[in-house]
Amino acid sequence: MNIHEYQAKELFQKFGVATPSGAVATTAEEAEAAGSEIKGKVVIKAQVHAGGRGKGSFKNGFQGGVHLVDSPSEAAEIAAKMLGETLVTHQTGEEGKVVRKVLIAEAVEITHEYYFSIVMDREHSAPVIIASREGGVNIEEVAEQTPEKIITEVVHPLLGLQQFQARKLAKLLGFTTTEMRPAAKLFLALYDLFISCDCSMVEVNPLVSTPDGQVLALDAKFGFDDNALFRHPDIEAMRDLDEEDPREVEASNYDLNYIGLDGNIACLVNGAGLAMATMDIIKHYGGDPANFLDVGGGATEDQVTNAFRILCGDPKVEAILVNIFGGIMQCDIIAKGIIGAARSIEIKVPPCGPP
Repeated sequence: MNIHEYQAKELFQKFGVATPSGAVATTAEEAEAAGSEIKGKVVIKAQVHAGGRGKGSFKNGFQGGVHLVDSPSEAAEIAAKMLGETLVTHQTGEEGKVVRKVLIAEAVEITHEYYFSIVMDREHSAPVIIASREGGVNIEEVAEQTPEKIITEVVHPLLGLQQFQARKLAKLLGFTTTEMRPAAKLFLALYDLFISCDCSMVEVNPLVSTPDGQVLALDAKFGFDDNALFRHPDIEAMRDLDEEDPREVEASNYDLNYIGLDGNIACLVNGAGLAMATMDIIKHYGGDPANFLDVGGGATEDQVTNAFRILCGDPKVEAILVNIFGGIMQCDIIAKGIIGAARSIEIKVPPCGPP
């Protein structure tokens, strides 16, 4: 599950992560009211689950999903051009995403931009911090072209991030003497947030220093462990279904591990590894998978029926490949589920079999 930037700011404030003040708005009037609460310049940001907003463009011709304005009235004017319109970035694809909310935040003067993230690393079986002085840019390009600029720090899963590690990171990132303490404090607060909220990733880009010695998290991307959301009803309530693939939303209602793709060959498989291998085979022979779908080893007949219904509901699907490993799943349950789907919905996908 992902959340919006304004929701990330709410978590920042809860855990003591320094960040500029701001408020969310759904209308131009709300944007003006929020801007009037901020002294000085205001930054207005389109709220969609996609990166590259600043360089994005709206289908109505308006350019940029991030703007710096001088007054509350200008914030209202810009918000009116964003809200209800479709923003296209390099991450949304040509279809873009409709902007339903904007963030009105305090603009800050920046001395330097940094990159800081915490992820769960399988190789170390522990959280790992990835940081760089090259913030505000595509970190993948930095890692590929200048890997020496990437700093990594493994965190002991039981001890957590230690004070000396936070100070070490601040020094390696080149913070000044006056910035060292607020930087270390922010790193420790971010790690506390990461662990307490069962995150799989917290990415702050950019993390910035200011002329008056502050260290602030300007923007953030969060990933949460879906299996742990039952422990966090407040975070689960932040889920924005409008930002998700309708097919994936429906699949989640039946506890199905489904990810929609753009191909035309649907897959119904049990076991994540087998599902990935099945998709690889389809691609190897020139096809395009329409989805990843792992029904697991304990799927019920009802789950299989609904899975098949979701697959058939995709207008791009021209064929369905069922690949079941009987060692972890009763094949008769799969068969009964498919029969149930055939009886309850019209299956337009043509049947195929051996000649």
